[in-house]
Amino acid sequence: MTAIGVFDSGVGGLTVVAALKQHLPRESILFLGDTARLPYGTKSPDTVIRYTRRNVDFLARRGVKAVVVACNTASALALASLDLQLPTWGVVEPGARRAAAIATRHVVVLATESTVASQAYPRAIRRHRTDLEITSIACPLFVPLVEEGWQDDPVAVEIARRYLQPVLDLEVDTVVLGCTHYPLLTSTLRQVTGPEIEFVDSANSTAVHVAEELSRLGLDETTSTADDHYCTTDAAERFEHIAARILQRQEVLLEHVDL
Repeated sequence: MTAIGVFDSGVGGLTVVAALKQHLPRESILFLGDTARLPYGTKSPDTVIRYTRRNVDFLARRGVKAVVVACNTASALALASLDLQLPTWGVVEPGARRAAAIATRHVVVLATESTVASQAYPRAIRRHRTDLEITSIACPLFVPLVEEGWQDDPVAVEIARRYLQPVLDLEVDTVVLGCTHYPLLTSTLRQVTGPEIEFVDSANSTAVHVAEELSRLGLDETTSTADDHYCTTDAAERFEHIAARILQRQEVLLEHVDL
């Protein structure tokens, strides 16, 4: 039994794990949350690349069969620089492809500062559609809100309103959640945008893509029972609590690792 390796800077990558478990229930997951160094979204590209390489090296040493870079910032800044023998997928391209498929006029990308600065989402979306208007908004406070467990707090609604107010009157029809933490804020964001706008969850789009690719490569698990394992670089009770809720489990046991 060989696991799929998944890493993120923090708890947000578990939204990708949850989606993978939904689409690939037999697959084992080895998850690494680089909680000692989060958030990645405010770091320089060189720093993100360095951290990403360390994380991927850790997963490769543990013998994973494929790697999912479940971090939009790392996908945007570091994925192209990785030189791996393993199949490796990020979260930007699947989310961009989904946005291009469903958008009609105006797409708003909500992401971290580094992801917005990289222009990764607009470039990826325009590879599929050149007729769409695209606006990117950096939302640096969203990640700490989720890591603090405040995604349903009234303060989160007010912060979301401050970020989104400039585009609410621009006939936006699609919002890309360009950070894997952001799906946990969906109900909060809908209080600001209303029900008409389509949301693109890059976590689910990535899981669908990974399932297709594993099948194509003949690497999908068809017989074994899943055996998941979770590692963090800074073990924390708060992480365990949020992880259990995302994964809908009673508890999530963590291994602390030093990279």
